[in-house]
Amino acid sequence: MKGVIASVLVVLAIMVQVMVEPIEAFTCGELAMKVMPCAPYVTGSAVQPSPECCNGVKTLKSMMVTKDDTREMCKCLKAAASAYPSIKDEAIAALPDKCGAPLPFTISKNMNCDKINP
Repeated sequence: MKGVIASVLVVLAIMVQVMVEPIEAFTCGELAMKVMPCAPYVTGSAVQPSPECCNGVKTLKSMMVTKDDTREMCKCLKAAASAYPSIKDEAIAALPDKCGAPLPFTISKNMNCDKINP
């Protein structure tokens, strides 16, 4: 009986912690890992994105649940695009459509993520 009560108290403590301090949906680092397989395509060394790349892009799209998620993802992708000068603008902009996962914004180094209306 003491074990059951202890388990209930632990679950309640976790629930209170989550309610007080919500868990982040994702980090920019996690997003970067999902699209890492896209590097050959967006830098021009591959003519088509790989299946692994497209799986990552589709995963990103599925993570856009709220407007805030979408805007944060936009900011992460913009930062990633800006950090690598070897990325081809046309390739990164075309990537979601090539993977069959169009996004509510075009990925670019110059996109304004605050004006996105998903």
